[in-house]
Amino acid sequence: MNLVFLGPPGAGKGTIATAMKEELSIPHISTGDLFRSAIKNETELGKKVKEILASGNLVPDEVTIEMVRERLAENDTENGYILDGFPRTIFQADALQSMADIDAVVNFDLETESVVKRLSGRRVCKSTGRTYHILYNPPKVEGIDDETGEQLIQRDDDKEDAILNRLEVYKKQTEPLIAYYSEKGLLKTVDASSAPEKVLELVLAVLKK
Repeated sequence: MNLVFLGPPGAGKGTIATAMKEELSIPHISTGDLFRSAIKNETELGKKVKEILASGNLVPDEVTIEMVRERLAENDTENGYILDGFPRTIFQADALQSMADIDAVVNFDLETESVVKRLSGRRVCKSTGRTYHILYNPPKVEGIDDETGEQLIQRDDDKEDAILNRLEVYKKQTEPLIAYYSEKGLLKTVDASSAPEKVLELVLAVLKK
């Protein structure tokens, strides 16, 4: 099953995709992870991506499309995959259509206030990428990673100004995809405001219909 997850930043797409990859035995392909890998390896592309993401803007379509095309060509995608963070524009959606047949597009619906609350409280362990939340999933010791003992950081794109900018960019460039996939009869919208276990149930239920 080839799936696309849509929704604003902080709607829980990555959390649900991680759970679903076990459930369906297909890979979770996050453009965020692809970018972070490039940043960590300090490639030329990684340096460019780091600067763009820190300002809350989107990476150019051509760069993103090429990264995704290479990833979808790997062997582990034979039985399907979950695309999280791609496509983000109509141009990217058209490019994806030329690469693969999509079975369903899940739209995670979440209000702006909830997005800001979720993202601004997120903290990350720099070396492992393990994620916490000061309200919903705090570390055992405030500000310290449970396993490595490292200081946790707040990513630049999780600061409130960057979040609001990302939401503005999302509305302008990504919301048109809701209409795009709705017209194709692929769109399935779920309420993403509940706990992850409940949202996972909702997603699995709409995909069975």
